[in-house]
Amino acid sequence: MKGEESGTIVRVLRMPVSWRIFHWVNFVAVFTAVITGIYIARPYYQAMIAEPAVRKFVMGWNRAVHLYAAITIDILCVVSFYLYFLSRFERPVRKLLPTKEHRREFFEVLANFFTFNRRKRFDSSELDTFNAVWFSLLHLLLLFQLFTGLQLYVYSLESGLSSVGGWWPWIIHVGTDWTYWAFGGRMGVRWVHHFTMYLLLAWIAFHVYYEIWRTVYWREGDISIAFGGEKIARRLPGTAAD
Repeated sequence: MKGEESGTIVRVLRMPVSWRIFHWVNFVAVFTAVITGIYIARPYYQAMIAEPAVRKFVMGWNRAVHLYAAITIDILCVVSFYLYFLSRFERPVRKLLPTKEHRREFFEVLANFFTFNRRKRFDSSELDTFNAVWFSLLHLLLLFQLFTGLQLYVYSLESGLSSVGGWWPWIIHVGTDWTYWAFGGRMGVRWVHHFTMYLLLAWIAFHVYYEIWRTVYWREGDISIAFGGEKIARRLPGTAAD
C-alpha cells in the first residue's frame, strides 16, 4: 500500500495524476455529450436566437460537439480497459474475480452502506469489490452508448460514402447493425440511446452521493481522492502495510 503510516491511520494514494486527469476529462466529455444529446433529440434553445437556427448551424454544431465528446469518451474507455489489466499502480480486474473473499467483501460493503456504517468489516484503504463492479457497470453503459450512438450516426451516411471513404460506414454497419434489429428499428435504437443517458445520469448521481456518504461516515476524506489523489484510511486490526 502506498502511504505514510502513523499508528492505525494511513495516508493512502488512491488516484495518481494520470487517473485524475482521465476522471475529469471523462466527466467533462459525458456532461458535454448529455447537453448536446438532449438538444439533438429535442432542440430547446434555438427560439432564443435572433436569426433562424438553420443559419447559425445550431444543430450542426451540437452534432459535431456531441460526436467529438463521444470520441473522447470512447478513447478513455479503451484507456480504462488497458489500465484494468495492465496498470502498474492498481489493476481493478483483480477485484472482479468471483472469489469467495471478493464476494464476501462485496456484501460487506453493501451491509456497511445500508447500516449507515454501523457494520464495517473490510479494508477501506484500497479499492473494494463493490466500487470495482460499480465502475465496470459505468464502462459497460458507455460501451453500449458507443454502439447505439454509432448506429444513429451511420444513418446520415446512408449513401455508403464518407469523407474518408466507404470503408468507414461499412465498419460501423458491421459493428452496430445488431442494435437496429435488437431494438426494432432506428426509433428503437434512438429511444434506448436516450434512455441509457438517464441511466448514466443516475450512475453519476449515486457515485457523487456515495463519495459524500463515505466522506461523512468514514471520515477518511474520500471526496478528496478525485482532487488530490489521497485519502486518510484506518487499517483493520492485523492489516500489514506494504
